[in-house]
Amino acid sequence: MQTTLAQIGFGEAGSTFARAGQWGAQAVAFDRDNACGAAMQAAGVEPAANAALALRGATLVLSLVTADQAMLAAEACAPFLEPDALWCDGNSVAPETKRAAARAIEAAGGRYVDMAILAPVEPARLAVPILLSGTAAAEAEAALRGLGFSKVRVVGAEVGRASAIKMIRSVMVKGIEALTDEMMAAAAVAGVTEEVLSSLDASENARPWAERAAYNLERMATHGLRRAAEMEESAKTLQGLGIEPVMTEGTVLRQRAAATKKERAA
Repeated sequence: MQTTLAQIGFGEAGSTFARAGQWGAQAVAFDRDNACGAAMQAAGVEPAANAALALRGATLVLSLVTADQAMLAAEACAPFLEPDALWCDGNSVAPETKRAAARAIEAAGGRYVDMAILAPVEPARLAVPILLSGTAAAEAEAALRGLGFSKVRVVGAEVGRASAIKMIRSVMVKGIEALTDEMMAAAAVAGVTEEVLSSLDASENARPWAERAAYNLERMATHGLRRAAEMEESAKTLQGLGIEPVMTEGTVLRQRAAATKKERAA
């Protein structure tokens, strides 16, 4: 079978997709880490000794490397792309990085697609939500669905739009994780973990995020100065427990800035 798919990077995402899709002989993979060869063979994917061999004959490329290697991968692979090959950049990087990578790919005759993966690849696998943007996004959507991806959506023709959605969303998703770590560390030292968690359960009021965002912003604008003062005391509480209040101090700044902005507008 002629190779049509190249995988650049075979870490968690690349290996998970290959196993779930059972792409077999239609896929060739390359990873700078030679230890990935065994995982490629276990997934039924042919390992390539270098990027040039992986890209030979490939009409679709999935770039799934680490964020710090995304731009380097695009620059290194661009000279070996087949004419009009689709380069789907699924790495978690800023829109500016995606646009720079697009210039490298398109200068070499490839077609760049901004691909944003919105959730952990396990356990979703090929059902993980994916956003695409770029002039070739519609063709990439069809190609990815042909590989078995079931939740793919085009969000625009501009490279950077898909990644902007993902990276801005990550401010909340990863921020909540960081806040959780800060809260739980302090609660554990203070010996009040169970009470803190149960009080959060009691105050939980699920609502659509559009409503939640509007409500939160209004509360900050109206009560930001008072809340900033309260959070300064929360920061002191954490410091007294030996916990560095990194996230809490950021909350102080945001609350105060929101209230100050409203005062200036008035």
